[in-house]
Formats: sequence, C-alpha cells, structure tokens
Amino acid sequence: MRKLKGIKKIRLHREGTKTLRVGLLVLVAANALVFWLLSEVSLLPFFIFLLVSAALYATMVNFFRCPIRLFNGDTKNTVVAAADGKVVVIEEVDENEYFHDRRLMISIFMSITNVHANWFPVDGYIKKVEHQNGNFHKAWLPKASTENERSSVIIETPDGQDILVRQIAGAVARRIVTYAHADDECYIDEHLGFIKFGSRVDVYLPLGSEVLVKLGQATVGNQTIVARLHP
Repeated sequence: MRKLKGIKKIRLHREGTKTLRVGLLVLVAANALVFWLLSEVSLLPFFIFLLVSAALYATMVNFFRCPIRLFNGDTKNTVVAAADGKVVVIEEVDENEYFHDRRLMISIFMSITNVHANWFPVDGYIKKVEHQNGNFHKAWLPKASTENERSSVIIETPDGQDILVRQIAGAVARRIVTYAHADDECYIDEHLGFIKFGSRVDVYLPLGSEVLVKLGQATVGNQTIVARLHP
C-alpha cells in the first residue's frame, strides 16, 4: 500500500505564511515608532525593544518550521508519533464517540517550542473525518480529550484495524487544520494537519497493541515508533 511521493524542501509550514508576514510588518512598524519617539532622548530603550521583538519573531519562525522527514523503517503494523512533543498519557480508556469500547490511548503534548505539523501515524484508508467544537481547557488535562475543540480522523489499516487520531486544541491553540479527507488513502510521511500554538494529539489503538514509549518520553513526529499493532 506504500507509494512513492515527491518531496518538497519545505522550510516553513504554509500555515504560518500569513502569520509571519503580518507579524513582521507589525514588529517593523512598532520598532519604527519606538525609534521615532525615543531617538532624541535615548536609544537604549529602542535597542531593548528591538531585541525583544527579534526574540519574539524568532520564536514564531521556530514554531512554524517544517522539517523534512522520511520514515525509513517497515510501516507494516507500525504506529509512529503523529507529532513532536512529550508523551503525557498511556492508558486504557473508554472511547465513546466512535468505537464505544475500550482502547489504548497514547497522548503527545506539544509545547509552543515544538514543531506543530502533524503526521499520519499509520498507513491506511481514511474512513471518517469529524470536527467538533468545544472548550479550550489546558491541553494536558484529561478532560481535554473529550471536552476541547477537536478533530477526529478514523483510519483503517491494511490489516483491517481501525485507528483514531484526534487533534485537540488547548488553552492557547484556537485553530486546528486537518488535511485528511474521508475515502482517501493515507501514508506515514504525509501531513495529517497542523495545530497553531500549543496542544496535543491522541491516538487510540486496539487493546493488545505493543507500546514502545514511556510516560514523559520526547517524541519526534514521523520518526519515533510509539507502538506496534498486533497482527
């Protein structure tokens, strides 16, 4: 089911293009205004403001970076990390929105310093994509999985097992972008979507899946193997 894909050398994610352009214009204008107001008094406050502005813009650029990554291992029954971040949950839970049964949930929390592109964790066929409005609790809280604004993607693997990937908005993140479409095929190495400014991604796996990460472990999207599905 694997396919060859052309790789574009993307340095910054397209979701950040508008934000970075507007941010640069605002900061340039603000620095010009501060310079005009303070140039005849003292340039020290201006240089301080300039350094703070540069640090702020560098943080924004870092947030929207989009590294080129290809998974080089065998993708059969492999579940890779859907995001950069830290594993905050590994537990069996009742998933009542789609499966209505017990599932193994692995959650990855993304801080504002992480890459916020999301990858498909498995190869497969997209059965359903659903966006649900909700609250904006802090993303690491357990209730964020069921009460926050979220986007859910159901993927059927080549072996016929269903996987749920859920992008969850946080207290700061207010925009979830999902590229997945129902009835499309999907592959490891492809972007599932993007979440702006801090949040988490939950993956719901069949019970019996072999977990290969630990709580608190750092993950690299599309590189870290988080689990193996039972054949």
